[in-house]
This record gives sequence, structure tokens and C-alpha cells, in this order.
Amino acid sequence: MARARIWTIGLAAAAVAAAGITGPAGPAGATKPGSGSATGTARIFMVNPVQSSGDQSLVDANDSATSVPASQYVTVPLTHLDGSGYLRGDYAVVESSTGTPAFSTTNQFLYNRHDDQFEQTMAYFWVTQAQTYLHQLGFGESLRGVVNQPFPVKIDQYGGDNSYMTDKPYRVRLGKGGVDDAEDAEVIVHDYGHAVHESQVPGFGSTLDSGSIGEAFGDYLGVSVGLDAAAQYHWPVRTDPACVADWDSVSYTSAPHCLRTLHENLTVADRIGEVHFDGQIWSQALWESRLGYQRLGLGTRAWDTTLIQSQFGYAPDTTFSAAAATTYATALQRDGRAAAKVVRDAFAARGITF
Repeated sequence: MARARIWTIGLAAAAVAAAGITGPAGPAGATKPGSGSATGTARIFMVNPVQSSGDQSLVDANDSATSVPASQYVTVPLTHLDGSGYLRGDYAVVESSTGTPAFSTTNQFLYNRHDDQFEQTMAYFWVTQAQTYLHQLGFGESLRGVVNQPFPVKIDQYGGDNSYMTDKPYRVRLGKGGVDDAEDAEVIVHDYGHAVHESQVPGFGSTLDSGSIGEAFGDYLGVSVGLDAAAQYHWPVRTDPACVADWDSVSYTSAPHCLRTLHENLTVADRIGEVHFDGQIWSQALWESRLGYQRLGLGTRAWDTTLIQSQFGYAPDTTFSAAAATTYATALQRDGRAAAKVVRDAFAARGITF
């Protein structure tokens, strides 16, 4: 998705209340007791319903509850809640939204896509899932933290089929139109990927190459977090795993639906000077490195850790070549010569050399 230029403002968890990120107010003169619990239950999509069903004929039908079969929803645990009864916690804050804010004294958030609160629940779950994944990789544990804070998300606040980040305040706005953006986990995590880059390198994405890397990493992270969750929860993946945003894209693509893919076979010779298109050059190198790590028996989490760790060394206005060299050096240091060769070869296949 598109993004506005942002800068990191370092909103720490301890400063959430002071920064004005508070629970939505109830009716005048009324108070709502919270749940008092950090855990709950939610109904969400298994990444997205096209991916989980393999059904390319699904349509939005104006947020119809019946346009997606009940079998494509799943009930999952919610974690890291703050006990207020609203969808806010250690890693995500549904700051405001179209419609009544989701609230439960028992932390039961069981909606369908016709309900405004369904998208709120999707946003909370998937931002929390993404940050939990980063912690599992070691970020915020043995490695430097990345966006390790309550991250504000606005739902359906942008009146167009697009999502983006802003710097004042630091947050994501998820758009609407066709399939609303917060109904597809890969769109949510894509935009969270921009927050990852900005957390690591303030001002990242100021040039065509660095902006393209940002879009590519967002696509890759959305896919990777979704596939990791599918493995964790034993969800089916019945479409091309390298397809980005199968569900969001049903309104503007032909089947098989993909916003973009991670294997378009583009090289630097194919650039057109647009960050989303040119980003597909970089994202395929990331995807092929992932596959190479799997062939070596290192696994996808090893690659994701190395990739994200390498990004601390990127310049805000980095080039494809410079960022690839930094990623290669990180792979060599962390994972050895065979892994580093996989990375070098993946970039070289896209025409990116160093």
C-alpha cells in the first residue's frame, strides 16, 4: 500500500497515556468497567479468506456477512491486552475507528465482516501477531527492539482504497473501498513493515531505491508473518504463498487475485521509477533468499532475523546495491558462507550487484 513520509517519534509504552492514546469514551456520565485481563478471544480471517479457501470467486458485496463462508473465520486467542475492555495493549492500540469501538468486559471480540468491529479486531490481532513474531526472532529480547511499543491504528478513516502511515502522530490509517484494507492481514502487516523500517532507520525511504525497498519489505513481511501464523495455528494455505493480499485485491484484479507477488521475475532493467512496481525487484530477492535458507536447512526464521537485523545498517537514502551488500554481510556474519552465497545469488539474479 502507499505510505506517507514519516519520521520515528519514539512513543514508549510508558508514555501511552501521556501521549493521549486512551480508550474511547463512553456515553456522557457513564463509565465502563474493563475486563481486567490481558487475554481474550477473537474471530478473524485466517490471513485472508481467499488464501485459506482457495476460492477466487469470493467478492466483497458491500461488506456482506454471507459473501464469505463461516468456515473461513477462525476463533483465536487475543494476547497483550491492557484490561480496559477495548482493543488496546502492549503492541497495538485501535485508536479510533468508523463505527462503535469494540468493547467487551470479558474480552470476547466475536464479529463478522459486516460489523465495523471485525476490522478493528483484525487490526489488533495482526499488529500484535507481527510484533510477537519479531520478539520470537529475538528483537526486543537478545536483539534491539523494533517498534516495541503500543502502535496506534485507525480503521476505515481514509475514504479510499489505500492505507498509509503518518508521522504526527505515528500511526497507520487503514482505508476502505472494495474489500476494506483491515480485512486482509497481509495489508495490515505490510503497513506495519513501514513502521519497522522507520523504527530502525528514521527517515527511511527518501529516494526511489529506498522507497522501493520499503514497499518490498512490507510485502515480504506481510507474507512471512501470515505464513508463520498459518503454521502456528495449522491454517490452510490454498493459494500461491508468494501472492500478496489475495482478498484485498479481488475488487481490482482478475483471478488469481494478487495485489503483487514476490516472484514477478523483474530485474533492475525493468524499472519504471515507481516504488510499488520497482519494489517487486527487491521483494523477489528476499523471497528467493528465504527459499535458499530453507534448502540449506536454516529455516525461514533464520532468514527473517538476518534480513531485519541487516536493516539497522541501511542508510535512509540507501541504494539497491548498498542495501544488498549490507544484507549479504549480515548473512555472512550470522549464518556463514553458504547462506551469504544464497543472498548474493538472489540479488544478482535481480541484477543487483555489489
